[in-house]
Amino acid sequence: MGKIALVFPGQGSQFVGMGEELNKQSPAAKAIFQEADAALGFSLSDLIFTGPEEELRLTANTQPAILTASIAVLAALKEKLGRIEAQYVAGHSLGEYSALVTAGALSFADAVKIVRARGQYMEEAVPAGQGAMAAVLGIERAALDTVCREVTACGNPVQLANLNSPGQIVISGSAEGVKVAGEKAKAAGAKRVMPLNVSGPFHSSLMQPAADKLAETLADVVLHDAEIPVVANVSARPITRRDEIFSSLIEQVASPVLWEDSIQYMVEAGVTTFIEIGPGKVLSGLIKKIAPGDVNIYAVQDLASLEEVVNGGVLC
Repeated sequence: MGKIALVFPGQGSQFVGMGEELNKQSPAAKAIFQEADAALGFSLSDLIFTGPEEELRLTANTQPAILTASIAVLAALKEKLGRIEAQYVAGHSLGEYSALVTAGALSFADAVKIVRARGQYMEEAVPAGQGAMAAVLGIERAALDTVCREVTACGNPVQLANLNSPGQIVISGSAEGVKVAGEKAKAAGAKRVMPLNVSGPFHSSLMQPAADKLAETLADVVLHDAEIPVVANVSARPITRRDEIFSSLIEQVASPVLWEDSIQYMVEAGVTTFIEIGPGKVLSGLIKKIAPGDVNIYAVQDLASLEEVVNGGVLC
């Protein structure tokens, strides 16, 4: 029988009302929302369930909100099944924290406080308007990397940020660097360049001040060795030791998210079932492009999708 991997979404998957149904129906999910509120000292759950959306979209709110919604779904799933057998966990950017909580490397209360701080550090790292991100479609990784290096060499930093799936790469850096790189990418054969509505140039070298602050915050947190291998964003390889986890989380802030490579690694390691846990189906869509036809993909975010996985015996 093939292996199972649990994967967790990152920023951009949030929506007002996520997890509200499970909060009402599952005592385990409700306890997670209550724990988040207690850890942060304000009602994050109110913001998640009722908005307003523009406040939920602020990075310092979005990050703990998605983490909380994801872990609440996981808690509801465990409540039904007793335990979940998975051979790997992984998360896209912020989602890596959900993966680490799942793997027992980090307590949920600590994680929610860390990602709240992480979001604040990322918002503060670059003044509004000076950084940007854009999705570039239909160009090879090596060609786009060459474009980014050329633009950076001319004084406008820009780099590959999210290597999401074949033909979908997000670039990040200075506003001018992203603009020029987008134009050069089109000239080099890219099909489309779409500016992203984000508050900063995430996963670029401009995020180094945020990474430095996060290192100080993480130094005060108890990390454990992971009980399930966590396929890390920065290396697309499994890590379990707490020292590896510590350095990986710091490096991740200003480094590319190697999502396509991470999924390929897990498929080659024998994973045949991916279960996306948390709001949206972004990762499910990416996995379909990375491993078309090779794997089973499920997305669990509400009662109906949870029942489908439970009743289908996917995790038994």
